[in-house]
Amino acid sequence: MTPKERVLTALACREPDRVPLDYSSNPGIDRRLKAHYGLSPDDDEGLRLALGVDFRWVDVDYVGPRLHPEIPGRRVNDQWGIRTRWIEHESGGYWDFCDFPLKEADEETVAAWPMPSPDDYNYKVVPEICDRYREYALFTGGAGLCDIINSTGMLRSMEEVLVDLITDNPAGLLLIDRKIEIHLEITRRTLEAARGKIDFLWMGEDLGTQISPIISLDLFRKHIRPRHQKFVDLAKSFDLPVMVHTCGSSSWAYEDFIEMGVDAVDTLQPEAVNMSPEYLKKTFGGRLAFHGCISTAGPVATGTPEDVIANVRETLEIMMPGGGYCCAPTHQLQDNSPTENVIAMYETAREYGRY
Repeated sequence: MTPKERVLTALACREPDRVPLDYSSNPGIDRRLKAHYGLSPDDDEGLRLALGVDFRWVDVDYVGPRLHPEIPGRRVNDQWGIRTRWIEHESGGYWDFCDFPLKEADEETVAAWPMPSPDDYNYKVVPEICDRYREYALFTGGAGLCDIINSTGMLRSMEEVLVDLITDNPAGLLLIDRKIEIHLEITRRTLEAARGKIDFLWMGEDLGTQISPIISLDLFRKHIRPRHQKFVDLAKSFDLPVMVHTCGSSSWAYEDFIEMGVDAVDTLQPEAVNMSPEYLKKTFGGRLAFHGCISTAGPVATGTPEDVIANVRETLEIMMPGGGYCCAPTHQLQDNSPTENVIAMYETAREYGRY
């Protein structure tokens, strides 16, 4: 099978020739992997070929004006005004969200907040990307597409977003809906520009902590599901499968996902409540496809290569029967993951993931 055929077969909950593989990482481990394979630091495609990755992303670049000014000591997103600061840690560092400029904003302030126009993106690159990677499973969107709680929290704070949803705060809901409608139109134009060459839509919403849901099912159905349904319906109008990224204990929402027309779920942190491979396969196998399950907080980060091999083999033994599984890290591989562990993960998946 080609990578495209392999992924689409898995997303349809059938058995391909081998389990599809995907990759996502933080910069530190990414550089070390490229060095291991003798690749230049910017050779993203070379690394994906070395690992056997079956997926490729179709994205459009923003070409409009800078909408938000730079601030000393901060990194400011030019389109949305999200602010981050650099935080060092022992294995590297990361950009942490801060300031939350719309935390106390009223409706008038939210309505006036500069946001990008769907006109200000370069859709002309889409056919070229699709042709270049035509053998691979092509998706647009990603874990942040349509995300309500996290992405709105980057401007308003997570706490304030949750309060907005509970209290039906008009300012918070306006911020959510302004972003949603812009992303929906960008996605529509991207799919139109692809002319049938994009294979599935990827969207996301983090719905759980390690031990419980973040919000109630009633609140999900009131505010999250109707907004997500717009993206699912858009994908279905192009006859595309839909995959939803959900962090933490999120399987409580999967029956609703199935009713909505979602085909696959991503992340699948095995240490979270009701997210083990056994539970997911038994409860949803054949009705949802799975993408993830290899914990970036588990043996890949904390064990030996032998531990990783055992973990990947056990996951494959549970998830492979009947098809519907794509092997991938639960989140971006972290910089504290030993290089040899990540290599062991992909080598094991390629060796033991064949049907």
